[in-house]
Amino acid sequence: MLPLTGLLVLDFTTLLPGPLATLMLAESGAEVIKVERPGGEEMRNHGPHVGGDSVPFALLNRGKTNLVLDLKDPAAHARLRPILARADVLIEQFRPGTMQRLGLDYDAVAAINPRIVYCSISGYGQTGPRAGEAGHDLNYIAQTGLLAQQPGPADRPVVPPALIADIGGGTFPAVINILLALRQREHTGKGCYLDVAMADAMFTFAWSGLAAGFGTKNFPGAGETMLTGGSPRYQIYPAADGALIACAALEQKFWLAFAAAIGLAPEFIDDVRDPEASRMAVAERIAARTAQEWRPILAAADCCATIVASLADAVRDPHFVGRGLFARGMTGPGGEAMPALPLPIAPCFRAPPDANAAATPIETLAATMLPRA
Repeated sequence: MLPLTGLLVLDFTTLLPGPLATLMLAESGAEVIKVERPGGEEMRNHGPHVGGDSVPFALLNRGKTNLVLDLKDPAAHARLRPILARADVLIEQFRPGTMQRLGLDYDAVAAINPRIVYCSISGYGQTGPRAGEAGHDLNYIAQTGLLAQQPGPADRPVVPPALIADIGGGTFPAVINILLALRQREHTGKGCYLDVAMADAMFTFAWSGLAAGFGTKNFPGAGETMLTGGSPRYQIYPAADGALIACAALEQKFWLAFAAAIGLAPEFIDDVRDPEASRMAVAERIAARTAQEWRPILAAADCCATIVASLADAVRDPHFVGRGLFARGMTGPGGEAMPALPLPIAPCFRAPPDANAAATPIETLAATMLPRA
């Protein structure tokens, strides 16, 4: 018996935030019915495609039942009504006001099913001056000051490698609040409405800058805090071969171990005196050897400094393979076996891997699908 066994989730979401949230609920035992418009949702157009079908869509929507409906058609509402009456959770990701125009807003659904936990995921929330504004992940982290903390060099700004707002501001808050609402419903017998704004949670991610601003009345600029590039202890340094070394030697014991391992001159160990001079001195030392030459030295020092791995190498890493991150299998869009998307759910809350859909061993898969960096 999984934690969410017996719960029915009606999923009106598209792309990443909502589908990932309902995937996590499905993985924990919930029945998820995904409502798609005729022709399918946007993620079906995202590649790569195998056998004409989207791999990203398959990763995010496995284990769900699809229901194709034109929500503007009154006949669709007749089909939805009995499902709405027995659903426990409804998740939607339209722009504010859309579900109301379709006659499927919280008040309308709660009139049919007062126990419904109704979650709306949007960029800026259901209220406020920006509620109806179009946006994506990059816009949300830009509008909240998070991107400005470290956008990269002014002449070469860097696009972050993760969709922080989609997952950290959409998926995770949605799942957390849905579970809290279900727990509350056990006490009250009533559902509730949840307004999840992806932009809101970005201020949580900016906690370090906020602490500085609230405490000193002076909000930090780009790269000025210890965790955004202001310290030589928390930096990315190029090695002689162009590979990168990620240094996170924040505590003094790790910084001293790192300094000793790379042979940093004593006058640069006191990095508070002149952080930029220390950073340049570390960069010079790291650039003197290749990443492979540094690997055993840094490993022996145990100083929170590691080689930046490519994604292709990371999925082969014996640590992650040994922890079973890629052991759960699924049938890919072309009918082939492939690893399912790893999810941050404890194994005791998830169904055991299906032996009939076991993933191709990652070592075998690497030889056939994953190009080595």
